[in-house]
Amino acid sequence: MDPILLARIQFAANISFHILFPTITIALGWVLLFLKLRFDKTGDAAWMDAYKFWVKVFALSFALGVVSGVTMSFQFGTNWPGFMERVGNIAGPLLAYEVLTAFFLEASFLAVMLFGYGRVPNRIHTLATLLVAGGTSASAFWIIVLNSWMHTPVGYEIRDGVVHATDWMAIIFNPSMPYRLAHMMLASGLTVSFLMAGLSAWRWLRGDHSPGVVRALKTGVVLGAILIPIQMFAGDAHGLNTLKHQPQKIAAMEGIWHTERGPGLVLFAVPDAATQTNKYEIKIPLLGSLILTHSLDGEVKGISEFGDNHPPVAPVFYAFRIMVGVGVLMLLVSWWGVWTIRKRGITPWLARVLVGMTFSGWVATLAGWYVTEIGRQPWLVTGILRTGEAAGPVAATTILGSLIMYLALYAALLLAYILTLMHLARRPAAHEPEKLGGPDTLKPVPAE
Repeated sequence: MDPILLARIQFAANISFHILFPTITIALGWVLLFLKLRFDKTGDAAWMDAYKFWVKVFALSFALGVVSGVTMSFQFGTNWPGFMERVGNIAGPLLAYEVLTAFFLEASFLAVMLFGYGRVPNRIHTLATLLVAGGTSASAFWIIVLNSWMHTPVGYEIRDGVVHATDWMAIIFNPSMPYRLAHMMLASGLTVSFLMAGLSAWRWLRGDHSPGVVRALKTGVVLGAILIPIQMFAGDAHGLNTLKHQPQKIAAMEGIWHTERGPGLVLFAVPDAATQTNKYEIKIPLLGSLILTHSLDGEVKGISEFGDNHPPVAPVFYAFRIMVGVGVLMLLVSWWGVWTIRKRGITPWLARVLVGMTFSGWVATLAGWYVTEIGRQPWLVTGILRTGEAAGPVAATTILGSLIMYLALYAALLLAYILTLMHLARRPAAHEPEKLGGPDTLKPVPAE
């Protein structure tokens, strides 16, 4: 057993579980603010019903995100001590900024957002929701800054083998950060939109046609329909940036083994690293060149150009196609959903399809994360620190034992999370006039 490989699998398992929950809370905070503002403006209790349900989902996701994040951070000191030893002067402050400016902001106002309605002035409650939403985005910003710098490091110098910062503005706004941040924020928005639509559709199929459920379903569908074209545009821009700074990753994503002009777009293949060829290849001529270089005869470097300085092709190749495939499915479902709701209202067929898409955002996010992180190999910090150089002297059997424990725990927690969501969804919406400011503030809700 290779201890480095086991350590990589363990960190991948930890971060895969962890990222599921911030992906929800980052965007859900802003959706909650939208629901609250709509209630403040209209006095329509349906918006508050939606808010009160989804704020529980936010709290549940926030709790699991915090716990899994703490567990993940331990591995920097156990399995990967070389990371902080070599680049801790960069990583340490960025992680500290994330805690100081974001985590404390979220934690401080989360209780007001969860329990303050009817106990604090309404404006304070709305402000707390805004600050929590801002805190989640600030947290995402600092984490993406660090991750992007690991891909495209700038603003540093190396003294005695240790990296020191020379330009913090260059470090923060490194070449890939804006693209990576936009891509992640939009991914979070899409994850939440389909989670809202899918879980609300499940409630609708179970007979809960209350206005709050319908409002949440429509909000999710419309939000998804708006965000997915923007995500495709952002993904194209991110791809061009990656081609410039990490061409070996693009070669792996596209299954391009040898440098060629005007490469086609490989829709499906079975990459064979031994022969450096694609078996059973289905390809559209010239389209790959048009997408990657915006010309029909653009040159794209192949894997063979990079010697051993390239990622494993197969996992990057397949993960990229899963991400894109789910994105196309999101586009079709959300646009069909908007059209159907406008023409016919919510139908059982639409509701069933939306239920099937409930966790599609998680699938796309994980696939995209694997493309990003596996595609950086064999580097932990590109051009500075190889993955193997950062590994600690932990025995393979020790890592394997903790890995099995983590996987069992995460499987149980994920199952508990989904079952809790279903339990919450079974509870019918109920207005509480005394907590909404009195019965006089409840305006009639139009039939949906």
